[in-house]
Amino acid sequence: MLQPPPLSLYIHIPWCVQKCPYCDFNSHALKHDIPEQDYVEQLIIDLDADIERFALQNRPLHSIFIGGGTPSLFSADAIKSILDQVLQRFEHDEKIEITLEANPGTVESDKFVGFFNAGVSRLSIGVQSFESEKLIKLGRIHDSQQAKNAAELATTCGVTSFNLDLMHGLPHQTLDNALDDLKTAISLNPTHLSWYQLTIEPNTPFHSKPPKLPADETLWDIQDKGVKLLEAAGYKQYEISAYSKENYQCKHNLNYWRFGDYLGIGCGSHGKITDVKNNTIYRTIKVKHPKGYLDKEREHLDHLNTVTKEELPFEYMMNVLRLREPFSLDHFEHSTGLNRALITDTLQLASTKGLLESKNTKRDLWEVTLLGHRYLNDLLEMFL
Repeated sequence: MLQPPPLSLYIHIPWCVQKCPYCDFNSHALKHDIPEQDYVEQLIIDLDADIERFALQNRPLHSIFIGGGTPSLFSADAIKSILDQVLQRFEHDEKIEITLEANPGTVESDKFVGFFNAGVSRLSIGVQSFESEKLIKLGRIHDSQQAKNAAELATTCGVTSFNLDLMHGLPHQTLDNALDDLKTAISLNPTHLSWYQLTIEPNTPFHSKPPKLPADETLWDIQDKGVKLLEAAGYKQYEISAYSKENYQCKHNLNYWRFGDYLGIGCGSHGKITDVKNNTIYRTIKVKHPKGYLDKEREHLDHLNTVTKEELPFEYMMNVLRLREPFSLDHFEHSTGLNRALITDTLQLASTKGLLESKNTKRDLWEVTLLGHRYLNDLLEMFL
């Protein structure tokens, strides 16, 4: 039977100083001053419409994530205004996790303190690399020293945890380059590391003019030796690209990967909402361009789609199989409203191929094997 999962909130701030050549997120290079006040006003109108649309008045809020773009371009006062108005509308834990993404090139010490005073409890700093030459190739506006300074500021500004976002497999990157980056990140003692391989996405400058990336053998060595380096430093991998010290996993992202619900407000943001009353799961997409989003005559909702029963097994697996933890068939039924019989044959087939293994027959727990993580796309395709 379908049950309501935890509810999170994603807030998208779309502006950047400049667009990075690898980025396929909905971000827009600044051409004028940011219309902070107008955008904050529209975010809250957007939120209120979703609360009413999905009858969310009595559902507690699990976590908040402010992403972009570059949210740290906003003033601390604007972030405080957003958070104050959001938290007035939901029941929430006093220590609710509130994450804000920051670019090292757009922050200084008083700004980080201002974000903390506004209610932010967790920072995610987009470092990408500590090698200035690599940062230039990636189109980043900060240098290596600014990246280190931002991490050091995050340890003293008051937030309870911070993440460093780091890429590997960069243009002309060697194994030693990649591991040096990782060692530098570890030396800054973040509570969380997002460490992932650069991918070339459609509709990006890197796609039209691909840079020379490391060979597959090098990429495999980077991943293998990097994971060992992280483990030795006390970081446990709990998702494909997420590593944390004990008890510092990102609660917001865990809710995504456990097929939780989330509202998405702001330009081009996506949402997923479970409607128990109608036994339906909805996906939402908001108006993509800032000009359209700020148009007071236009509704913020651009698409409202019902996830079909045929799509649900794949959607569920696309999230939970990213995690380094088992999932239960009880959880599958509660999260999708479907009977476990729909996927048991596929689970058994995946097990015979060594991609999944049963952990507990009484509770019907299943977990991805090391082979399954290596061939995750092949495993996912089995649920289409």
